[in-house]
Amino acid sequence: MPLAAQQAPALAPTPAAAATSAADASEARARALAIVAEMTLDEKLLLVHGLFPPKTKADPHGELIQSAGHVPPIPRLGIPIVRESDASLGVANQIEQRKGDTATALPSGLATAATFDPEIARAGGAMIGAEARAKRFNVLLAGGVNLTRDPWNGRNFEYLGEDPLLAGRMAGAAIAGVQSNRIVSTVKHFALNAQETGRMVLDARIDEAALRESDLLAFEIAIETGRPGSVMCAYNKVNGDWACENPHLLTDVLRKDWGYEGWVMSDWGGVHSTVKAANAGLDQQSGQELDHAMYFGAPLAQAVASGKVPMARLDDMVARILTGLIANGVLDALMPEAAQPIDYDAHADVAQRDAEAGIVLLRNEGGVLPLAATAKRIVLIGGHADVGVLSGGGSSQVRSVGGAPVEIPLTEGAAASFARVTWHASSPLKAIRAMAPEAEVTYVDGTDPVAAAKAAAGADVAIVFATQWTTEAEDADSLSLPHDQDALIAAVAKANRDTVVVLETGGPVLMPWLDKVPAVIEAWYPGQRGGEAIANILFGAVNPSGHLPITFPAAASQAPRPMPVGRDVLAGAAEAAANADAGSAVSPVSFKVDYIEGSDVGYRWYEKTRRTPAFPFGYGLSYSDFAYRNLKVTGGATLTVSVDVTNTGAKAGADVPQLYVGHGDTPMRLAGFRRVTLGPGETQRVVFVAEPRVVADYDVALPGWRIAGGAYRVAVSHDAADRSLSAIATLTPRIMRP
Repeated sequence: MPLAAQQAPALAPTPAAAATSAADASEARARALAIVAEMTLDEKLLLVHGLFPPKTKADPHGELIQSAGHVPPIPRLGIPIVRESDASLGVANQIEQRKGDTATALPSGLATAATFDPEIARAGGAMIGAEARAKRFNVLLAGGVNLTRDPWNGRNFEYLGEDPLLAGRMAGAAIAGVQSNRIVSTVKHFALNAQETGRMVLDARIDEAALRESDLLAFEIAIETGRPGSVMCAYNKVNGDWACENPHLLTDVLRKDWGYEGWVMSDWGGVHSTVKAANAGLDQQSGQELDHAMYFGAPLAQAVASGKVPMARLDDMVARILTGLIANGVLDALMPEAAQPIDYDAHADVAQRDAEAGIVLLRNEGGVLPLAATAKRIVLIGGHADVGVLSGGGSSQVRSVGGAPVEIPLTEGAAASFARVTWHASSPLKAIRAMAPEAEVTYVDGTDPVAAAKAAAGADVAIVFATQWTTEAEDADSLSLPHDQDALIAAVAKANRDTVVVLETGGPVLMPWLDKVPAVIEAWYPGQRGGEAIANILFGAVNPSGHLPITFPAAASQAPRPMPVGRDVLAGAAEAAANADAGSAVSPVSFKVDYIEGSDVGYRWYEKTRRTPAFPFGYGLSYSDFAYRNLKVTGGATLTVSVDVTNTGAKAGADVPQLYVGHGDTPMRLAGFRRVTLGPGETQRVVFVAEPRVVADYDVALPGWRIAGGAYRVAVSHDAADRSLSAIATLTPRIMRP
């Protein structure tokens, strides 16, 4: 039975859920302050900087596990070792620093976002949190919520798409799942880390209202929903100040406006000062060996002694670290003394369910899919589909259970020191053979388009697996598929009219062959059991239900920027500008990135500029059809919308009705969404309460959120371009705090 049709398996046993209420946070703060009052200056300083285990020569004051970070313990005060691991997609072990240590690999963040299901995100977070604790980590550097502003961003695959409501809710759910294991999750990278090219030096420029309505709103919703113990500040500058010493972001927004009580840790190599950073709101220097100096060691002690950093500020830094740890049970539910057993089979089920719900059916002309059980000759072409599925590169790389059947080292580039092109051992070929035991299922590697076309011509169906590898620290050179795969697909499609393309990509790609191929699915990087998930979708054992969390452009020129900004400026310093560990002797030059689209990110940009993408945000087909009827809209102080959703097809399936709201001539914004599962002919009444900050505009003069009175456009849609069911609502004026 496909996992999408099964009841969710129990995760590995975990301690009781972490404290999440405001009252609990206040109690944690009071307890933290009591501990701080007992600490010496040296003990305080010990907590405000962390080691990078692969490079440290400092005394770890306890067992050092090769991982992202280590903060020594203070046993006399009951403060344990803080061990930090990457990342959002599983317990990372990028270049196998810990020999033989494997973990369950979730699908990419975009795949999870494509489910439009916070419960799936939470289950994934709970799963990786359970594995992190079993491996003796108590801080997970997860919770990536940076919005997709550019389709070529090399790290898009880690994140949750282009919309602040979707990204915020999904990230918050994942964070809550991680922290249910009595460990801390971060939320990151605060803020506007929207490209990898020059990420260590660029200055992201945007006006206050636009930033509040887009990237900051995603962070705000994620923090409200997940209550992460820590916020990780970004490498880049924001409006002239480094993110990790930006008083507006770290103090005005995060602490004063949002009331955040946890701690701010730096990204690894993201600190540039002592006094300015501490006074701006940075609480902890992470991975100190990757910074130019030990800013929060002896220099901080000197700054406190001279009064440049008040002792009260140092006390607050330590109290915030302890508050985040206490609120999530780290001081009470201590890590095990030895690694604990993990139910990897149950955890793989979680990853497979995520992949199945996130795969997006983009095209299905003539009902080519699902594949008929009568197909006798099936040929798979390319993408190493005989042995596995592709994963993204960088700090999120999971050394997955089953090993890496293909692993290609990098010989150059900013990611070369910590990334490899890696496949997870989940063979689509093997899974498809299991689904079609009576068929002859063969594989050709696709390196020779002529040979591939010849193999396709003799098959009932040809399935091309097209891949695009992307990684942290580098942006994609192009939105086209690499290695002449477009020519391969065109040749196969010419030879066999029943050609299916399976995309394993880090984000949108161009499809010049689209009108020649009857069926296309976007499988993203599908994780631990991606091969099985793809097979279930292709054969209809699972009805596809994923919806795009990101717009697919028809041409690179449609995006606000057709290529990464700054490549011309960086020249020979590109590696040092994107990797703190690059070791380049060349000093990279800072440059500005002006986000001209402001808050009109993604689909809003396309509506504003009247551009038609290849596939809009929210788009996704099914083997069923879904109709929306009987729209009812209630205005006033709160916008409430209800609609009947009916499965008009012959197969059970899931749909994602989406609520969009617009005022005046502004682009419409996603104000609500709901994933619903329906049997054939079944109808469900779906009720949306619009997120008020999406309906509102940010008014810097208040400051705060303002809903202007009057008429608002409302649509319940299949995707961001669908306006077939719409109405007008009248709202009363309303003002909300920042």
